[in-house]
Order: sequence, then C-alpha cells, then structure tokens
Amino acid sequence: MSRLFVLKNIGVNQMKSSRLLLMVAAIFVALTAAAQEQLTEHTWRPASDSPRAAASVADLAWLEGHWIGEGLGGEAEEIWTAPRDSTMLGLFRLTREAKPVFYEIMSFMPDGESVVLRIKHFNRDLTGWEEKDQTVDFPFIARHEDDYRFRGLTFRRVSADELTIFLALKSKEGTFREERFVFNRKGTAVSAPVAE
Repeated sequence: MSRLFVLKNIGVNQMKSSRLLLMVAAIFVALTAAAQEQLTEHTWRPASDSPRAAASVADLAWLEGHWIGEGLGGEAEEIWTAPRDSTMLGLFRLTREAKPVFYEIMSFMPDGESVVLRIKHFNRDLTGWEEKDQTVDFPFIARHEDDYRFRGLTFRRVSADELTIFLALKSKEGTFREERFVFNRKGTAVSAPVAE
C-alpha cells in the first residue's frame, strides 16, 4: 500500500469525523434552542423538564467590575466581585432624581452542574422585599454567542466595557414585558449622567 493512498484515506476519514462533529454540534444547538421558550424579545425560560446547560461561575468572570448606566426609568449601577470560592457577589442600586429607589444583593453560585443567580431586594431604608429565607432565583439556561441566558433574564456582553441586561417582568394578567438595562464599565463613556 502506498503512502499516498494511506494519507488520502486519513484525510477522508478526518473530513468524515469533522462533518460528524459539526452535525453533532448543530443538533446540540438545535436541541438547546428547542428546550427554551421565548418570554420576550431577548428573554427565555426553559421548556418543562428540559435539562439545563452546564456552566460554572468562572464563565461569568467577565462581569467583574463597576458598571453604570440606565434602566427602569432611572440610573442603574452594578458592582461585581471576582469569582472566589465558587461564587461571585454583586450589588445593584437604582436611583431617580439623585434619590435611591431600591437595592439588590446578588450572587452567582453553583447549582449542580450549572449556575444560579440569587437576588434579595431591599427598599431604600434597607427593609427587605422577600422573607428572610427566600430569594428570587434565576437558573442558568444556556449561552448563545454573547448572551448568557437565565430564566427570564439575559446578560449580553456587548464588548469588554459594554453590557446590556434584559429582564422579563410579569404582569398580574400573566403577560411579560421586557425591561432593558444598558451599562458601561466605570471609566468608559456612559449613555446617561450618573449622580456620584
């Protein structure tokens, strides 16, 4: 058997393997997309009994830092710590007319083979919205390009210094509307003036 024949067969087998890998990847992406139900233009929830995508808190390390911008008709601010001990901690503040409206304490933490975002809300006087042993949880669903999709919440990495967050808000009637938060990393251009 000639070396040329062997090399040609190896090349053909590698092409077949590459095609097979591409087909498997395409099927996985299609199944992941099918396992999601769209709530608003940019938010999703998992279809019933669908498996969650594997993820770690380290996948969200790009959020570390101080973000300022706008949302909910006011000036929004988020601060995220670096991942440590398998968690990331965050603080959120919303102000209108230079007065605080509400605050959040947030944490990305492991949840089985995936991640969950847990949030506690506080009024401006630090009285809590949730009972002391309750949190609002956003389980990770999947990553799609630069979108990190959680149930009803999407973090979009626009660039190293730009972040957009989409939040599905449910009405009393059971319909959803989308709220958009636009952030820039502190030290870069900000779309709205922020009171310091």
